[in-house]
This record gives sequence, structure tokens and C-alpha cells, in this order.
Amino acid sequence: MERREDQFVVPSARPAYFAADVRKSLAGRVSAALAELKSCRACPRNCAVDRLANAEQFCHTGRHARVASAFAHSGEELCLRGTRGSGTIFFARCNLRCVFCQNWDISQRSVGQELDAGGLAGLMLELQQQGCHNINLVTPEHVVPQVVEALAVAIERGLHLPIVYNTSAYDSLSSLRLLEGLVDVYMPDLKLWSSAASARLLKAGDYPERARAALSEMHRQVGDLRCTPDGVACRGLLVRHLVMPGLLAETRAIFRWLAEEVSADTFVNIMPQYHPDHAVGGASAGYAEINRTPSRAEMEAAYAAARDFGLWRFDQRYLG
Repeated sequence: MERREDQFVVPSARPAYFAADVRKSLAGRVSAALAELKSCRACPRNCAVDRLANAEQFCHTGRHARVASAFAHSGEELCLRGTRGSGTIFFARCNLRCVFCQNWDISQRSVGQELDAGGLAGLMLELQQQGCHNINLVTPEHVVPQVVEALAVAIERGLHLPIVYNTSAYDSLSSLRLLEGLVDVYMPDLKLWSSAASARLLKAGDYPERARAALSEMHRQVGDLRCTPDGVACRGLLVRHLVMPGLLAETRAIFRWLAEEVSADTFVNIMPQYHPDHAVGGASAGYAEINRTPSRAEMEAAYAAARDFGLWRFDQRYLG
């Protein structure tokens, strides 16, 4: 049966948190979220420090989230940025240590401003007032409790935009379950397939199993990506995959799993913009195998792999 993009267009959609049962659960969710901070289990690192007392461990983030920047982003996927931009909130710090990170100045530093729940909620409402299509939470894995706390405040103050959860996919299932009914669009970056590559390049050998479990949970919550008639995403899963040089076996394994175990209708952004950055680059860096950009042949092979396994919702503009 032929599949068409118009099969995933819905006439209109309100954010999931408009549901009465979700609103009634907000206070309980906040309590459960803050309990995750008491002996921190907010992400797979399971550091067990008391972040309510402002203790810090792997993510160098205590009681409050730190925001590096917030603005109407016109560089995100077209279905997110639309005509008025995606209301993007970049959180400082991260629970991974990707050696090639292209946002390392944010992810590996305590930049920006600490905001309590009211301050973070106010930021969401400011982006809404600017006319953004959605609230796009970038690198939120380590601050899910703070996000839940802030969303409860923002919803009570009149937030009415869809929530986009823009993540590395190194998420805990308990945190994702706290977000059910609050997040409309999950946008994980499924980076690598093998434990060996993940341990070397992400500094998290358990990344593959954690990420696969997280994506399965995300898809259970929101299903395949749907858009309104004007092309703006309103609900579902949008997967990013950054194609890396010399790692096509990782790409092929990821695409096979998405098609066979998640959904052949998964919307995938196959990203060509990898370049050596952060710890990669120079003869002494120790990552010679990824010290270049992916070739055109590698990008063509990545797109071919997606097609081979039955994925069809992806952008091929890179190939001209």
C-alpha cells in the first residue's frame, strides 16, 4: 500500500496537556519529579546526589536548571520552525560527553542563568507571546524534574503551545513517564548503535540500550509524527540521526531497528552536517577515524539504507 505524507495531516490539535486528567495530575507529577532530584535518578547516570540541596554530580546541575539561551529559532526542521520560529530553550550542561559535540560551549559549560520554576515558566510564556509555534526544550535529559515543575506553572498561567522534547535520547524511562501527556513532539537524536562506539565517542557504553528503550517509550506515548494542514508538527516522534564518517554500519543498524521495531512511518531527519569539533581534530586528538566530514558517497549510502529498510519519511534535499 502506498504511503503518503497527507495521511499524517490532522485538521487541528491542541496540546496534550489540555486533557482534564493531565491537568489534574500536575501537582502529583511535580511531587514525583522533585523526588527524583532528592537522590537523583533523573537520567541514566543515576548519580544519587541530593540535587534539592543543590548537590551536583555528572551534569553539574543542582536544584535549578540553567538556561544558556532562548529565542525563536528559524534553523530547526521546517515542521517545527514554520513561519514564526520554534521557541527554543537551550539548557546548559548535558549527561553525555560526546567528543564531537558541536554545541560543546553550552553542553560542557555552566553558562547562562539559573532559573527557578517561575522563571522558566515565564520564559516559555515570553516565547509564546513572540508568536512561536511551539516550546522546544533542548538537552533537557538532566533537568526533566525542573521542566515538569515549570510546565505546571506555565500551564496554569496560560501556556497553550505544543511542547517539543529535543533530546540526545539518553533518557530515563521514569523521567519520560513523568512527561507523558505534557510533551507533544519527541525529537531524539539517535546517535550510535553499538556499545563500543558509544563508550568511545559518547562516554556512555550503555547509550544504545538506554536510547532504544527511550525511543520505544516515546513512540508509545505519541505515535508517528502528525502535522496540521499548514505543515507544523503537532504530535508524534521525529528522529534525528547525524551521519558520521566511517560509521555507516551504525547508521544501517539504527535504520533497520527504527523500521522493524518502532515504525516504518517514523519521520527521520538524516543529518549531513557532521564536522570535526570539540575534542576531534588535530593529529593528537586520538579520533582520527571521525576527523573529517562524511563524503557524498556516505550520505548517499545512508539515504539508501533508510529506503532499503522501508523508511520513507525523510528529506533528501542534501542530494540535490
